[in-house]
Amino acid sequence: MAYLGSTPENQSFTSGTDYFNGNGISVAFTLSRPVASVNDIEVVISNVVQQPSTAYTVSGTTITFTSAPPAGTSNVYARYMSTATQTITPSPGTVGTSQISPSLTNVPFFGGSTIGAGNATGMKNRLINGGMVLDQRNAGASVTPTDGQYLVDRWVSTVSQASKLTAQQSSVAPTGFSASQLITSSSAYSIGSADIFAISQKIEGFNFVDMAWGTASAKTVTLSFKVRSSLTGTFGGSFTNAANNRAYPFLYSISTADTWTSISVTVPGDTTGTWIGATSGIAVRVWLGLGGGSTYSGAAAGWSTGPYFTATGATSVVGTSGATFYVTGVQLEEGNAATSFEFVDYGRQLQMCQRYYQNSFPAGTAPFSPASPTGSNVGLYTWKITMVSSGYGTYYTIPLVAPMRASPSIVGYNGGNNNNKVRQMPGAVDFTVTSVTAFSNTGFVLLFYGGAGDGTGNPVGWNWSASAEL
Repeated sequence: MAYLGSTPENQSFTSGTDYFNGNGISVAFTLSRPVASVNDIEVVISNVVQQPSTAYTVSGTTITFTSAPPAGTSNVYARYMSTATQTITPSPGTVGTSQISPSLTNVPFFGGSTIGAGNATGMKNRLINGGMVLDQRNAGASVTPTDGQYLVDRWVSTVSQASKLTAQQSSVAPTGFSASQLITSSSAYSIGSADIFAISQKIEGFNFVDMAWGTASAKTVTLSFKVRSSLTGTFGGSFTNAANNRAYPFLYSISTADTWTSISVTVPGDTTGTWIGATSGIAVRVWLGLGGGSTYSGAAAGWSTGPYFTATGATSVVGTSGATFYVTGVQLEEGNAATSFEFVDYGRQLQMCQRYYQNSFPAGTAPFSPASPTGSNVGLYTWKITMVSSGYGTYYTIPLVAPMRASPSIVGYNGGNNNNKVRQMPGAVDFTVTSVTAFSNTGFVLLFYGGAGDGTGNPVGWNWSASAEL
């Protein structure tokens, strides 16, 4: 069949004539093909051309005469003049994905409130870096995260006990993806009642306000992702609000070890509780559990008031030494069904991540201090200055790469020594940083003082990172 967005199956007009035998009684005859208009055929009765609409009408494949043609053999005929392009307006709700051509890659229209939903683009996915392609902090290196430490961009760890797992951006990924977040258990840890291990992403209020959670108009959402583990069984996760006093735990299954599995979880919007609206605060937090005790595990598939970050009965990844857990293609969208993953171009994805975290280092270089190798000037933000004399202060205004969610916290890095000092590169002299003050979400001011050994006109440099995470 033909689909919306595909080339019509009949692209050219095929001539033809249908002959009928009049009997002086019948007024309706069946054409061999449907026509859209009376002007698409020429009708002749006993060698007399009939006037369209007056002598006959058509509907699909049926031609109906005002008066019954007289009796005769093949004395009535209809000659096809054209095949008109038909414009069809489907009834609301009757066009789904099965009626759209698989080759259609761009939907050039949006329908009011459906922007960002279904197969539309325009922030369909409310999660950022769901494909795990950006890792500004670690650049692919394995880390043993502390509680609250960020992994790949926008994804943060929650660990109630130290050194029970490692995390790393991985190139092991399903077809169509280039990266995943890998979690590896470091021991066979026995979960206590107050333990929780998880990764999660906090979604900003401005990016979720249209879901109207906390109201009678709360919308249903669907979380989908691709997961792979060396373990099999039932795994858990959850949705929570900013205060963690509203939670929707969920369960999902991995039936085959070391095999990518597609997961889809549909969550009805919460009509009660306190949910942040159009602000830069936390609207909702999406959790993927790695092991949790009874304090932080709740009954699946229902809203509750507890601070639940995973579901009761979920498999503990940290309970098996060497167990692996990979995840990518994480998408949260409006609606009660998962659609294809929304791929966002790398540049735009990077800018979206830089709203929450950015640094002065080149892409693919994790922030470091001291440099490796020691003395390297990689990523240094440099100025050429003229010191008046030792002990005089110098102010520099440093613009951020992209506007951030809020005024950020700044961390400085030295290219040669393990300290937060400005480096004079020719003489390897360190100048004390007195203050770093973010004056807005677009930049900050650095104040440092010269010291013994400073040189007139020599370039100095300093590395930095800025965080405005939720």
